[in-house]
Amino acid sequence: MFGICAYGGYVPRYRLNRGVIYGGIGWMNAGNIALARGEKAVANFDEDSITLAVAAGIDALTGFDRSKVDGVYFASTTMPYKERLNAGIISGALGLNENIRTADFGGGIKAGTTALLSALESVESKRVNNLLVTAADCRLGKPASPQEMIFGDAAAAFVVGNQNVIAEYKDSYSVTHDFGDHYRGSVAKFDRQWEDRWIRDLGFEQFVPEAVKGLLAKTRLTMKDFAKVVYPCHYAAARGSLNKKLGITPEQDQSNFQAEIGESGTPHSLVMLVAALENANPGDKIMVVSFGSGCDAICFQVTENILKKSGARGISGSLANKAALDNYTKLLVWRDILPADFGLRMEEDAWTRWSALYRKNKFVLGLWGTKCKECGTPQIPPQRICVNPACGAVDKMEPIRFSDKTGTISSFTGDNLAASYDPPSIYGQVEFEGGGKYMFDFTDCKLEDVATDMKVSMSFRRKYYDPRRDISAYFWKAVPVKEVK
Repeated sequence: MFGICAYGGYVPRYRLNRGVIYGGIGWMNAGNIALARGEKAVANFDEDSITLAVAAGIDALTGFDRSKVDGVYFASTTMPYKERLNAGIISGALGLNENIRTADFGGGIKAGTTALLSALESVESKRVNNLLVTAADCRLGKPASPQEMIFGDAAAAFVVGNQNVIAEYKDSYSVTHDFGDHYRGSVAKFDRQWEDRWIRDLGFEQFVPEAVKGLLAKTRLTMKDFAKVVYPCHYAAARGSLNKKLGITPEQDQSNFQAEIGESGTPHSLVMLVAALENANPGDKIMVVSFGSGCDAICFQVTENILKKSGARGISGSLANKAALDNYTKLLVWRDILPADFGLRMEEDAWTRWSALYRKNKFVLGLWGTKCKECGTPQIPPQRICVNPACGAVDKMEPIRFSDKTGTISSFTGDNLAASYDPPSIYGQVEFEGGGKYMFDFTDCKLEDVATDMKVSMSFRRKYYDPRRDISAYFWKAVPVKEVK
């Protein structure tokens, strides 16, 4: 048996009410009032598809032995790098072994299911045992466009393997069409799309049934055999028509989270799959259909191991952990759509020294420190000489990962003079449980939310962006831990 062994999801903390968007720029396209319901998830200024994928990956790997992961597949149409393996950054951030396989999947928003199928087939071949599949997107719609209203940011991740399988892979069916619905050139910032009628009538109304009927024929199943059917389609009328045509009941139709997240692109079907698994029962069959230059349709059957799954935050946990972003122009500044004056300090030329990054890669990406073998003192950043004055041992260290440890705020400050996309810049000393202390930036919080002795968790974020060289640099930041009700 092989299939999905664990799942994880991530939705950014900030949500933007679509009415706020319409209030800011609805004068430009009055027709967008029809899309101004609900809210959309928006990545923070220091988040992108890589950091979202890392967060989802951490969630999926909760309770899983990371040393047993044989590879990482990353699917996205908004990868920060065209020449630097994005999956390699994710692998380093997750603290995985270096002797593993990594690959990027892109080119269309069904790349998420394509990566998942590739992982499933690799495990089926028995050449690898466990692969982590991640998918994330931060697509941009041009201001005043329908896409600006519709799109949202999210990520999903799955451990695919052959032990303790919670959703057994049964079969799949794929169709490919060079279908010009959404398209973006190599240097384009914003998504473009063809007519909605074209996308609805030819895209969803023909391609989805083609993939679904193909899967049903291969598996010799009927639609009634499935507990949940997952497919992305934000057109309400078209979705109703498809449900009627395919015989999908309201109970079977998995929510597409349009009112809570938005259309997240590459990860969207997988985000919906995570939500379906969160409420699945042993024996349930789940159909997953993606859409974008064709469709992938996949059949899973839930096993008894689903009852043992615990610890992951999933999509439901991320949805519960939210804060309103009540300023539309702030998002425009974060996405470099609206130029703003950040002051002279922002003009400092920050760029990556690649040789230094390579030498300190494990610390920068994975937040690895050291632990003295003689006295057991944890130390960050990595040291050769033990900082314990009663010890002082030399070259007696073993690596220890701090990224999954909880810390406590020892001190902090709110700096209104520092260059920041979300002033004031908040940073301070964090002391980790068990030992180790380091200075971190704080994120996903306001100054009034921060206090000494408050617990924090670590989150992989974009440290800075170098516009001259189009380079993103990453490090870990501290996020105050709040009780989610």
